[in-house]
Amino acid sequence: MCGVSDTTIKKISKFKFLVEKTGKMRVPVLLYSTDNLVKFTGKDKALEQLINVATLPGIVKYALGMPDMHQGYAFPIGGVAAFDLENGVVSPGGVGFDINCGVRVIKTNLSYKDVKGQLDKLGNILFANIPAGVGSEGKEKFSSEETKDAMRLGIIWAKHKGFAWKEDEDATEENGRMRNADPVFVSKRAIDRGKVELGTLGAGNHFLEIDKVSEIYNETIARQFGLFKDQILIWIHTGSRGLGHQVATDYLQMMFPKMEKYGIPFIDRDFVSLPISAPESNMYLKAMASAANFAWVNRQILTYFVRLYFSSVFNESPENLGMDLLYDVAHNIAKFEKYKINGKEKILLVHRKGATRSFPKGHPDLQGLYRETGQPVLLPGDMKRGSYILVGNEKSLSETFGSVAHGAGRLLSRHKALKTLTLEHVQKEMDENNIILHAKTRRIIMEEAPEAYKDVHEVVKPIMGEQLAELVVHSEPLFVLKG
Repeated sequence: MCGVSDTTIKKISKFKFLVEKTGKMRVPVLLYSTDNLVKFTGKDKALEQLINVATLPGIVKYALGMPDMHQGYAFPIGGVAAFDLENGVVSPGGVGFDINCGVRVIKTNLSYKDVKGQLDKLGNILFANIPAGVGSEGKEKFSSEETKDAMRLGIIWAKHKGFAWKEDEDATEENGRMRNADPVFVSKRAIDRGKVELGTLGAGNHFLEIDKVSEIYNETIARQFGLFKDQILIWIHTGSRGLGHQVATDYLQMMFPKMEKYGIPFIDRDFVSLPISAPESNMYLKAMASAANFAWVNRQILTYFVRLYFSSVFNESPENLGMDLLYDVAHNIAKFEKYKINGKEKILLVHRKGATRSFPKGHPDLQGLYRETGQPVLLPGDMKRGSYILVGNEKSLSETFGSVAHGAGRLLSRHKALKTLTLEHVQKEMDENNIILHAKTRRIIMEEAPEAYKDVHEVVKPIMGEQLAELVVHSEPLFVLKG
């Protein structure tokens, strides 16, 4: 079969598709997909972008495409690439503009029957009080120095400020703090944009949802995670907002003119990368880590307010409502991680662009309970078909650099969604499924319609079929807040 022009995509197993190394490619492209999903490959520039990734210096094994892959900036969204330290590169486009866009799930001890009569009240309070939409500003105001401290310390800073519980730190990737962060390498413009946006949801595909657990696939792991049938969960999806966007913009502009000096081949204007050993790369990675810490603090402040509003509605403390954090995962990030390559353990720089970490039990980077069970993998779908919680498997380490999909992945561009869908159609769909929808604009409702996304039930098939992660539960939305 053909995808992009005359590029041949060869099916090599039920859920794996290969583009062999040709031309300037240094490694093959490996896609995790299904017969249904792979048909969409080539309808945008995602495969072309992933083939470009395969030409980059120092790339190891494969350029990987997850089942939710679609076109992004430079790298496709749903792309994973790992680079060796000697010859490899750092690419801001391999992380994206929304640095550490990620997802967290907050548990409760409430069942659907406990909240059914309160959903309208809860929804109205959340919609009125959670800052969302373009240009939204946080309820709490922070100085530039406080913002720098948040970037340096991550959730530790949030804990000192009273926004986090100790347990939140333990249930966050990297414990909510990348230690190489240094705000010295973040511009004043980025800090000025960020300091008013801590504790905001933003716009686009970012959301806050109240879900109920609709299906349990692994009773043992669900019990260990503290999950049960009909349980109420809160999903939060957002990132580093304008600060992360500015960091990416600043370093793309700074790094592009240096490519010729380092002999990095020019692919196109968007495809900026420099050797890992370059001082500019070190600066970017410290700025990126600062933005990542900012994003964890952003999600943590939102968590603080969600706990507060649930407490006000149910007249119970967040502790008595069991509002513990299940987990928080990043899906736009570059990190140094250890993997076995040709039988030898090597440190690699793994770029995950719209891809989620999926570490198995026993992994040294996991803490407490999760070292015993494996890492919760949070995979949101669309606002009708719901979301999945999985647990990481050992096979992901040998196959995908510990990575899986980050969500359903777009099927329609925002422009096409606006052209082909109507507000009335989407609202009717939500009403028929008894889902309360609040959005800041009419436009965002069409752009984020369920039809604009791939079927999340299809997206998880290659992940579990290739044993990269194991299904634990599915949750379905009761209330959705879109920016």
